[in-house]
Amino acid sequence: MGRLDNRVALVTGASRGIGAATVKLLAAEGARVCVNYHQSEAAARKVVAEIEAAGGKAIAVQADACDKAQVEAMVAKVSAAFGPVDTLVINASMSFPTVPFLEYPWDAFEKKLVGELKAAFFAARAVVPGMVEKKSGAIVAISSGLSRHPGDGFIAHTTAKSGLDGFMKSLAHELGPKGIRVNVVAPGLTLTDATSRLPEAAKEMSARSAPLRRNGLPEDIAGAVLMMVSDDARFVTGAYISASGGRLML
Repeated sequence: MGRLDNRVALVTGASRGIGAATVKLLAAEGARVCVNYHQSEAAARKVVAEIEAAGGKAIAVQADACDKAQVEAMVAKVSAAFGPVDTLVINASMSFPTVPFLEYPWDAFEKKLVGELKAAFFAARAVVPGMVEKKSGAIVAISSGLSRHPGDGFIAHTTAKSGLDGFMKSLAHELGPKGIRVNVVAPGLTLTDATSRLPEAAKEMSARSAPLRRNGLPEDIAGAVLMMVSDDARFVTGAYISASGGRLML
């Protein structure tokens, strides 16, 4: 018996990195899962194949998380295959330039902010009605430690993730009476292809500054997500969980 038996989970941006690790772990715990991808079809289908080889149930569905109609169509496909989504992990993230504020173009800043919040808003709007009908559900958004502790060049990312944190707190407040829990998991530096361009010296400095003396792995963040969507956290909502090896303590 898994902790998520009979659950239906949708993970946006799940073809690689934290999303892929998360969807695999949720499937291993018994959930029927949707591996959402935007462009990385081969990677998404590989994740599905790995889940099925391990005895799990999964489908890959293409959708731009920033497109309302595509998100709604994706949720309809998941519901047709497995039933209503009762577990949502908002993981799709927008790329952004890493430059100082005085060099930051407004268009890039706006794209990051609006895209990040669109991806969260549309996914939540598509699945929450079913959760309300069922009187239960769990939503987790992947934020960033940078939403609480800014870094040079990350002004758009910090601002966007701060907005995501506020959005999730508001959802927790509104949806709690309907039996729906809403939480945030905020990774520290995590070793994925998205962070591979960082200089090794920066990675080493980050690892040294964490009490656990290492950087995160996608599986570390997936474990935090599992904890928050499972019934082990049934009395936790509106929380900001720092998964940073202790680098960020609240």
